Amino acid sequence: MSIAINSCKWQPVLFIPLVITTAALLALYFPFLQTMAAEWGTNKDYSHGYFIPALVLYMIYSLKDKLVETPVKPSSSGIILVILGLCVLLAAKIGTEYFLQRTSLIIVLLGFVLFLFGRKWTRLLLIPILYLIFMIPLPAIIWNKVAFPLQLFGSSLTEHVVRLLGIPIFREGNVLHLAETTLEVVAACSGLRSLVTMFAMSTLLVWFSSGSPAKKWLLFFSAAPAAIFANIIRLTTTALLASKMGAEVANGFLHDFSGLVTFVIGFCILLIMNKFLANR
Repeated sequence: MSIAINSCKWQPVLFIPLVITTAALLALYFPFLQTMAAEWGTNKDYSHGYFIPALVLYMIYSLKDKLVETPVKPSSSGIILVILGLCVLLAAKIGTEYFLQRTSLIIVLLGFVLFLFGRKWTRLLLIPILYLIFMIPLPAIIWNKVAFPLQLFGSSLTEHVVRLLGIPIFREGNVLHLAETTLEVVAACSGLRSLVTMFAMSTLLVWFSSGSPAKKWLLFFSAAPAAIFANIIRLTTTALLASKMGAEVANGFLHDFSGLVTFVIGFCILLIMNKFLANR
């Protein structure tokens, strides 16, 4: 069901309800956004969270010409999404579930866009709004469930690569024993942090790339092998340096710097993949 306001373009009359809606959302979600921003500062796995809102605004800005030309046909069905999102927020608040408290904002935003601007605007803004999910930290129980298998997988691949390079190594679970030292592939080195960041980057590349849907999906899912490959390079390099210089290379500045190098390698792989698909 649609509410007929105008069958053509954006109308200034919508400016007032838009401002009121924005103010109401900020007032309602400010406590949840504040705690999430504080978590970005302490949780290195989501230190990229600061950049996500800015990227979303830029994605929406890139649509300005299309949005101006898109008819505004508010739909009352958006109220259903708004109510659903608020119910999720209430249930999550009662249950002290931070992830659902924060993700309810995405549902509410989609509902308000649908209610105020209609289905065509919602389709255009769907990806930018859903992109906000990358700024919301996963619950620790889910993160750890995924991180540990990745720790085992990463340490196993590193063991094989190091052995191929002629360096003696023995693995016990996620612990790598070298001749002179022992390294543990902890959760921070599992590659899950890189995986989340690479998917955020691949989504951004997909958004601004041209091509068929098949190419875009291929570019999106290439984030997984890019993140895994980059992390294996990091772990292997750390193991090689540790075999020569001791376990101290796995801590401090070198550890943090290797994380930055891992991101650069993964992102370069995504750029090469994007270029390859564009030339096909």
